[in-house]
Formats: sequence, C-alpha cells, structure tokens
Amino acid sequence: MCENYKTNNAGLPFLSAHLDSVGSNFSHGVNFATAAATATLPGFIYPGGGFSPFYLSIQLDQFSQFKNRSQISRGRGGVHEELMPEEEYFEEGLYTIDIGHNDLAKGCIVTCLSSKSTLRSPTSSAISLPMLRVFTIWEEDRFGSTTQTQWAASHTCFPDVAAQSDSIGCAKLFNQISQHFNSAVIQLRKDLPSAAITYVDVCSVKYELLSHPDKYGFEHPLVACCGYGGKYNYSNAGICGETINVNGTDIFIGACDRPSVRAIWDGIHCTEAANKFVFDRISSGAFTDPPVSLKMACHREDSR
Repeated sequence: MCENYKTNNAGLPFLSAHLDSVGSNFSHGVNFATAAATATLPGFIYPGGGFSPFYLSIQLDQFSQFKNRSQISRGRGGVHEELMPEEEYFEEGLYTIDIGHNDLAKGCIVTCLSSKSTLRSPTSSAISLPMLRVFTIWEEDRFGSTTQTQWAASHTCFPDVAAQSDSIGCAKLFNQISQHFNSAVIQLRKDLPSAAITYVDVCSVKYELLSHPDKYGFEHPLVACCGYGGKYNYSNAGICGETINVNGTDIFIGACDRPSVRAIWDGIHCTEAANKFVFDRISSGAFTDPPVSLKMACHREDSR
C-alpha cells in the first residue's frame, strides 16, 4: 500500500502488477509484490497453506525477464511502445524493496503459537544472499548511481501474533526478534560495501501510531477492522471477505463502519489510513538512514 503513496508522491499512477496482463500500463514502473511473499525460500506455500511461491529470488527472475521482454515488446511499436518503459528508465529508476515481515512470521507461526520460548530470526547471511543477488543484477546491467533500495523493518503488533505482550499489546518475544532482524539488515552495509542502501525504520513509525492512537485520530489500534471473533476481531474461523457458518448461520466477514480511523485492516495488514500515516513520515527522510527524502532519492549523488 505504501508503494501506491510513493507513486502518487512522484506524480505517477499506481504501479501495475507484473502478473496482471489485462489493462496494465508498465510505462512508468512495475510492481512484483505478491501476498505472503518472503525474502528467503519458504518451507511451505499456498494454495495448500503457507506463503507465496514468488519469494524474492523469483521476483528477481521476473524482473530480469521483464527488463528484456519489455524492450522486445516495445520494439513492435504502436500500443506496445506506449505501455512499456523506455530502456533508460531501468538505469534512472528508483527501486524499493519492502520485504522480510513474512520471514519473521514463519518463525512465529512455529514458535510464538506453541509452548516454546525461543524464536530464531533470519541470520545476516540469510538476508544478505538474496539482497546480494539484487545488487549483482543491477551491477551487471550497469544501473546508475541513483538506484536506491529501501528495506522496511518489520513490527509485531498485529492480532495474528499470539504471544506475551508489552504495555500496548505487541508481542515481546517477536519484537526482540524484529530488533535482531533489523540489526541484520543494517549489517548488509558491511556485507555489500559497494551498494547504496537506505534503511527505512517503519517499525518505529507504526509503534508510535499504535502507542498513541488518540493523538493521531485512530481508534481501537489493535482490533482488526475486517475480521471475526476474539479479543482482536481476528481468529482462525475465517478471514476478511469470507462467508463462514456459525451455529447454522452464514456470516459474511466484512469491514468495520469506519476504516479511516482504524490501524489494522484484517489482522495481518494495515489499513489505508495507517499506510498513509506511515508514508507521510517516512517520505520526509526523518525515519531513514541516511536521511534522504523520497523526492530526493532519485537525485542522490554517488558517495561510495
């Protein structure tokens, strides 16, 4: 969702999904994200349950194919030329990577919901390997120095995490792992000295929102807007948009009355309002290291 605000901030339409071949316009960019995607190879994938088969390495394959095939299509002229990016855009573009949340969730599903008290986080090398491939691809393609990668840190205040909570309701154990994960992301600068990496601290922004919802006009910060059952309006009975049968009665799981003042959408994702809150703060550069605003990201000088 934050990607939509980023494109709007740049005066561009929303990005079309790479796998959406109907009515798409890739002339200004492309979105390779999929639901439940991970940075590392997932142990189990849907539709049988689990995570997306399109993890980061696969998305990189898709990017490489798109770069080549888009120019072949563009060479046909006509509408093909209008809907595909110009070749130089690949060198001049801003690339953002917001991933890692589900890698932490993999461990939490196994551990946080069980009687175990320890949780393993992705190691620095596990994070570095897929990221190393990102920069290898860009270097091989002679991408320009304006390329910027943003890695948004994870956070752990969502209803799908059931564990011992802190003062505002976030899982203590999972937060500790998030902090370790964030340290591993920062370690990427040492592992990849030739890459220009911008660390985006989304965790702090979301934690501030959930800690002081009234200050920012939000209500019921940890309760899902679209869900069913339990303290947080979230349970295994069904997910947002489904129709479930409870005691012989069909119940449609729909949205709350005022999603614009809620932070959690479906127990797993933020609402549009919360994403807008996050974007407004990270786009200024106040929560990035180095502190580079989004508008300046494409004009950044190479300081390596």
